[in-house]
Amino acid sequence: MTNTFAPLTPDRWDDLTRLFGERGAGGCWCMYWRTSRAQFSRQGNAGNRKAFRSLVNGGQVTGVIGYVDDDPAGWISIAPRESYASLERSRRLKRIDDKPVWSIVCFFIHRSHRGQGLMLPLIEAGAAFAAEHGAKLVEAYPTDPEIDPRGPAEAYMGVLPSFLQAGFREVARPSSGRVIVRRSLA
Repeated sequence: MTNTFAPLTPDRWDDLTRLFGERGAGGCWCMYWRTSRAQFSRQGNAGNRKAFRSLVNGGQVTGVIGYVDDDPAGWISIAPRESYASLERSRRLKRIDDKPVWSIVCFFIHRSHRGQGLMLPLIEAGAAFAAEHGAKLVEAYPTDPEIDPRGPAEAYMGVLPSFLQAGFREVARPSSGRVIVRRSLA
């Protein structure tokens, strides 16, 4: 199998919809961290899809799609932290300092490709994408499966071992099962 990665651009929208399906990755359409919780709920599946498509069509940096043999198989949401309004307001995942960071807030791996080791290549592709856009520091908020063993849907922010394997280091632990990790791109 051959893995390739590409930033989400308007011409790749159909690939994202094939990956996410009609329900849009559970109705999220990668808007959960980009808007207020009330707005996210109010918009619902169709509204979140429309809002996300508007961001993509407007040229905003939103993330990277992973392909396995040209089939859209995975997604990593990565952008400057300030792109994620709810993350910026989060008390639990508050900024630990004033350094500019890019944040990885979620993954979506198609059911047919889960358990095949796609998370680590998505992390690497996301970090490379951020570096190409001038990022010096990438941050993520995975769960620690030793303390909080969640299933794939509940661990949408990633799992600690994958980030450690990708060269991230733990910088904070806002709760027993949630970790803030960082990797320098300099």
